[in-house]
Amino acid sequence: MHWPLTLYYDGACPLCAREIAVLRRRCSVERLVLVDISLADFDPQQAATPPLAVLQARLHARDAAGHWYIGLQATAASWQAAGLRRSAWLLQRRWLQPVLQPLYVAFCRLRPHLGRLPHPQGASRCTEETCTTQSSDHAKTPTRAVHKDHFVQ
Repeated sequence: MHWPLTLYYDGACPLCAREIAVLRRRCSVERLVLVDISLADFDPQQAATPPLAVLQARLHARDAAGHWYIGLQATAASWQAAGLRRSAWLLQRRWLQPVLQPLYVAFCRLRPHLGRLPHPQGASRCTEETCTTQSSDHAKTPTRAVHKDHFVQ
């Protein structure tokens, strides 16, 4: 794998955001670049990625050489970038695939409905009647408003 790995994730998904927070704490931008596809300024055409609907259906990552990792492969690659080698190794075991793949597919089907769960950024995302997500880089710049009822404090 050629670093950095660019991980295209859905920051509006509470479980996804929790995992990204762990990766962000463990990794540098030299190894892992995080791109939030839920932001209003994300443009798949400009980023030279598959269409947004495809990115939303499964986790996608691309290494510096242009190789794509999709689904569990993308998860394993991002964990490897963050130094979670043993966890990444487990995800890549062929003998676990008959169990892991159906679980991943089930998660992907449920993921769009997880917006009702508390988001890890919680109330810090909210002011007045709207909540914001942060920009796709590591800065804390709000860029997208969402109605406050979608978040639990």
